[in-house]
Amino acid sequence: MFEQYLQIKEDHPDALLFYRMGDFYELFFEDAEIAARELQISLTCRNPNAEIKTPMCGVPHHAVKTYLSRLLEKGFKIALCDQIEDPKQAKGLVKRAVTRVYTPGTVIEDSTLNAKSNNFLAALIWDEAKSAGGLAWMDFSTGQWSGIQSKTETDLWQWAIKVGPRELILQQGKAVPHQYGEIDARITPAPSAGYFNLKTARDNVLEVQKVADLESLDLEDKPQLTQACGALIAYLRQTQMQELNHLGEFKPLNLSKYMVLDEVTERNLELFKRLDGKKGKGTLLAVIDKTITPMGGRLLSTRLKQPWRDLSPIEHNQKAVTFFHDNDSLRASIRKLLDTVYDLERLSTRVVLGRANPKDFISLRQSLKTLPPIQEELRHAVQASEESDSIAIAPALKTIVSKWDSMSDVADLLEKAMVDSPPPVITEGGLFKLGYNAELDEFIELTEHGEAKLAELLQHEKESCDLPKLKIGYNKVFGYYFEISKAFKGQVPDYFERRQTLVNCERYISPQLKELEEKLISAFEQRKKLEYNLFQAIRDEVAENRSRFMFMADAIAAIDFWQGLAEAARSNRWVCPEVHTGMEVIIEEGRHPVVEAVQGSANYIPNNLTIDEKRRILLITGPNMAGKSTVLRQIALMGIMAQMGSYIPASSGRIGLIDRVFSRVGASDNLAQGQSTFMVEMMETARILRQATMRSLVILDEIGRGTSTFDGLALAWAVVEELSRRARGGIRTLFATHYHELTSLEGVIDGLRNFNIAVREWKGDILFLRRLVPGPADKSYGIEVAKLAGVPRPVVLRAREILANLEEKSQDSNLHPTERKTIVQSILPGMICSGTNNDKNDIPPEDHEIIKELRHLDINGLSPIEAITLLNQWKKSLGDN
Repeated sequence: MFEQYLQIKEDHPDALLFYRMGDFYELFFEDAEIAARELQISLTCRNPNAEIKTPMCGVPHHAVKTYLSRLLEKGFKIALCDQIEDPKQAKGLVKRAVTRVYTPGTVIEDSTLNAKSNNFLAALIWDEAKSAGGLAWMDFSTGQWSGIQSKTETDLWQWAIKVGPRELILQQGKAVPHQYGEIDARITPAPSAGYFNLKTARDNVLEVQKVADLESLDLEDKPQLTQACGALIAYLRQTQMQELNHLGEFKPLNLSKYMVLDEVTERNLELFKRLDGKKGKGTLLAVIDKTITPMGGRLLSTRLKQPWRDLSPIEHNQKAVTFFHDNDSLRASIRKLLDTVYDLERLSTRVVLGRANPKDFISLRQSLKTLPPIQEELRHAVQASEESDSIAIAPALKTIVSKWDSMSDVADLLEKAMVDSPPPVITEGGLFKLGYNAELDEFIELTEHGEAKLAELLQHEKESCDLPKLKIGYNKVFGYYFEISKAFKGQVPDYFERRQTLVNCERYISPQLKELEEKLISAFEQRKKLEYNLFQAIRDEVAENRSRFMFMADAIAAIDFWQGLAEAARSNRWVCPEVHTGMEVIIEEGRHPVVEAVQGSANYIPNNLTIDEKRRILLITGPNMAGKSTVLRQIALMGIMAQMGSYIPASSGRIGLIDRVFSRVGASDNLAQGQSTFMVEMMETARILRQATMRSLVILDEIGRGTSTFDGLALAWAVVEELSRRARGGIRTLFATHYHELTSLEGVIDGLRNFNIAVREWKGDILFLRRLVPGPADKSYGIEVAKLAGVPRPVVLRAREILANLEEKSQDSNLHPTERKTIVQSILPGMICSGTNNDKNDIPPEDHEIIKELRHLDINGLSPIEAITLLNQWKKSLGDN
C-alpha cells in the first residue's frame, strides 16, 4: 500500500494527497502533519511501536468536501486519490488513481466560493526579447475568460493585481517584481516550460474553442496572450483530468470601451475594500449592491471594475435602471421572484463537467420554474410602457424580453424525473419519481413495498398452516426467516427448513421466503444501478442545453443589475445624471455615498461643484478633518457610478465622459519593499503625470507632504503647473493641499480656481461647516485640530507661541518660498534657545554648534535613522532638561 501511495505522491509533490482507504481519506508523512495542523484534527501514526513512525491522519469520505474547502481557503492544492475498481472484485491491492486535483483557482463547488465574486485563475507571460506580454484570466466555475496583451510589463502586473486571481501561473524562473509582492502567495510556477509554448498554446486554444483559426478570437496578432491562454488550458487539463467543454468564447478585453481604474485608484476610493483591507461596510460596493442573484452580484462587480467609456451603453443602461426606478410595484415583484433563482452559471458548469449532485438539479428546476413568471411580469410592464406616454421605454430590457427562453422543456423534464428531496449521493437510489421510467417503477414497487409483500406472505403462512403466532424477522447472517416459539406443539410444515435454534424459539426459511428475499435484494441493487444510469443520462441531456443556460443567466444578471441599481437609487434618494461628450462636470448638492450611508442623510452636508473651461483645476484648502478628501472622493465616485449606468447621490448632475480616474489620496508606505510613504506618493504621482489624458479625472490629496516643507511645496507647485499645461488647457483636477502658497496661482495659471472647506472659530474652538466655498482658506487651523484630537495642553500652548513668533517675523503672506525659508532660518536659533531651560548655555545663538551643523546639513541625503540619531545627539548636548 505504501509503495502505491509513494508512487502516486511522486506525481503530485506540490499537493496534499488524500488517499482513499475504505470509508476514510488518509494522509501520511509530511502531508499528514500539515493537514492535522491546518484542520485541527488528530495526528496519529501507522506503526506506533516501530523505531521510525509514520505520521498519519484521516477524514471520513462523506465529509471530505468540508475539509477540502478549509484547505483551499488557506491556499493549498489537494490531489484526491480514489479507488478506481470495485473492492469486491479486486484481486490483491485495490487500484487507485488521482481523479482530480483541487486548487484554489479551479474550484466549482458552492461551499468553496463566494456567490457574488468571481474566482479567477490567471496566467502571465512576459517576453523580454520582444518587449511584449500577455495576461489571461478565467473563472473556471462559470467558463468565462478574457485577457489583455501589452508592451509594458508594469501594465500586466497592475492588471494582475486588479483582477485579483486566486492563482497566477508564471513561467518557470519568473519572479514577481518587488513592488507587486502582495501577489506572491498566489503564484503557481508552471510545471513545465511547455505550458507557454506558442505552438502548443495555439493548438490548445483552437481545440478548446472549436475554431479553425485564431483570427475569429481576435488572437491572431497577440502571440503572448495566446501563450497565456494556452497555459490556462494546460493547467486545467492537468488538474481536472477531463475535457473543458463548458468554456465560453474567449474575448480579449477591449480597453478602449471601458473607463480605466487601476488598482491604486480602486484602493484609494475604497470601491471593494476599505483602506484597512476589509470588505463590506464602508465600501462603495456595499452601498450599491442591492442585487439578489449571484449572477447579478458578479455583473455589478464587473461593471464597477470596468465602467463604460462610450455614451451609448451608458444611456441604454440608464434607461433600464430608470424603468425599474419609476415602477416600484414591478421592482418589488421582480426582487421577490429573483430570490428563488439560483446560480445558473455555476450549476450548469457542474452539470457539464459531470459534477452535479441531485441537489443541484433541484436548484436548477426551481430556477427554471421562476423564469416564466419573470417573463410575464416584464412583458406586461414593457407593453404598458409602449402604450403610455408617461412611462419611459427601456430598449435593452425590451430586447431581453423579446428573446426570452423560459426553458420549459428542461424544467418539465426535471419536474417529471426528480423527487423533491433526493439523497445527497447518486449511488444509493431514491432519486426519481414513479412514472418516469417503467422498468424503474417495478424496482421501486418491490423495494418500497417489500414490507407489504413480506407481510402478505406471513399472513398466508399463518392461515394455511394454522400458525397464528408465526413471526418474520431479518438479520445480516441468515437474511429473512420465520420464527416459531418453542411453546408451539403443533406440526411445522414440511417445506420449512430449520436455520437456527435459540433458547426460546426456532428459526426457519421456506422456498417462497427465499425467492422473495432474492427478488427484494436484487431489486434494490438493480434499482440503484438503473437510477445511476438514468441520472447520468438526464445529466447529459441537461448539459446539452449549456448555451441556453448561459443566455438566460446573462439575462437574469442584467435584470438583477438594473433593478439593484434602481433599488439603491430609490432607497438613497439618488438622481439620474446627464452623461455627455463634453468636459463639464456640474454637481448640485453632491454627497459621498459611503459616508452618507454610515452617517445618515440627515447628518450629511451636500456640496456643489463645477468643472468647466474656466475651472479645470480646483485647488482646495482647509484644515484636516474639514472634509477635503471626502469632496475629492465623492466626485470620483459619482463619475464612476454615472458611467456604470447608475444614479448618483446628488440633486442633479452633469458629467462629461471620463476615460480614466486617477487617485492619489492618503499616506501609505510599503516598508517590506523598501518604499517609504513619500516614495509611494511620488510613484503614484509619476503615473498620473505620464498617463493622464484630456478626458481623465485626477484627484490629488496633499502632494509633497512626505518631505521637507519647501521640497514638498516646490513639487506640488510643479505638479499643478504640469497638469495645467497638459491636454490643451489642463486636465480636470481636484487638488487638496495645505500649502497656502499655492493659492497665489489663481490668476496666474489659466483654469485654476481656489476653493476651501469652510470652518468657523467659536470661543477658541473651531466648527467644521463641511461646505465647499470659493476662495482660499484663511489659515490652516492645525493647532485647533490638534487640540480636538487630544494633544496635551502644554504642547498646544507651546505650538501657539511658536506660531505667533513665526507670524510676527513673516507678516507678508505673499512672500516667495525662498524668502519665507530665509525668515524661518533667521528665527530658528531664537526659537531653540527660548524653548530650553539650560541656564548654562551662554553660547550666542548664531555661533551655537547645532546652528553650524544645521547650516551645512544635507537634509535630502539623510536617512530616517540618521536623522533620529542626529536629533538624539543634539538633545543630549542641550542637557537633560
